[in-house]
Amino acid sequence: MRPFARTALTLAALTLAACASTLGPPRPAPQPAAGWTEAAATLKSVGLGLPGGAVLAPGVRFAGGVEIVADPTSPLHSLSDLKLTGDGGLVTVSDVGDLVRARLRLDRVGRLVGLDGFQTRRLTLADGAPITEKVDGDAEGLAFTASGDLLVSFERDHRIWNYGKLDALSARPRAMRIPDFPFTENDGIEGLAAAPGGWRAAGESGGVWGCDPARCVSVTPPPETPIPDSEYRITGLDRDPAHDGWLVVQRRYRPPLDARAHVRRMAPDGSLGPVLIELKLPGTTDNFEGIAAETRNGRTRLYILSDDNFSPMQRTLLLTFDVD
Repeated sequence: MRPFARTALTLAALTLAACASTLGPPRPAPQPAAGWTEAAATLKSVGLGLPGGAVLAPGVRFAGGVEIVADPTSPLHSLSDLKLTGDGGLVTVSDVGDLVRARLRLDRVGRLVGLDGFQTRRLTLADGAPITEKVDGDAEGLAFTASGDLLVSFERDHRIWNYGKLDALSARPRAMRIPDFPFTENDGIEGLAAAPGGWRAAGESGGVWGCDPARCVSVTPPPETPIPDSEYRITGLDRDPAHDGWLVVQRRYRPPLDARAHVRRMAPDGSLGPVLIELKLPGTTDNFEGIAAETRNGRTRLYILSDDNFSPMQRTLLLTFDVD
């Protein structure tokens, strides 16, 4: 994860302000389960911004978006990845070590109009102590295994940990297999998703691996020259529910103003398909790092999430798209 330049995000914020409206009050939330704490947020509806920004491939339709606005000290900031829980909810993780969950609010035609019931909890270290330092808590990826265990990938101290079932999280996570590769401090495993027999991991500066408890095998070798921020880099990954592969979100930033995101399919061999979604100025754009997918009404429903880096010049956006 890297922040964008202030000038680019100022323009993006102006674009969003022109297209956003405050949503109605959220529905009452259930009492949080043990270990979880309620969190407050204001939700604003968000469109795709000015014409000439978003480019959607044939068969892709925008299905609503929201901005999550929270107090500066709230844990609802710097959210790095998300996955769906299969029961109308989602879970996301921050790059300071907070786990967040909420329920999706859809209108009568299935468009995203809000999020309800935000709850948060602090992730723990291997000894069960809460994470307190950035170097320990820079979480960037999430995945659910076939058995329902929650995997979290971290950078700086590069690792993947298994926290067990979401409704019964373990205070003492188990270390899982990671690629045998010398990731640099801030370019770790950004993409993490379930895979047949294990999980798939993607490095931000290049490289894709297929992993299981015994080993990680290179699918796409890391390039000799790491992919820079000025080129598209994978920042999120999820299993494609409609094809034998995955869906990825990529981010690119070229100072001072060119901030973009792509969504594409990834084949089992690691090759990337055509761009399904492109987000850029003068439309709605930001630091998109998370992606989740499901099947809804016979189509693939995508959610992409942006990381605001705790910056007042950035936004936490959740955008929704349907893909034939």
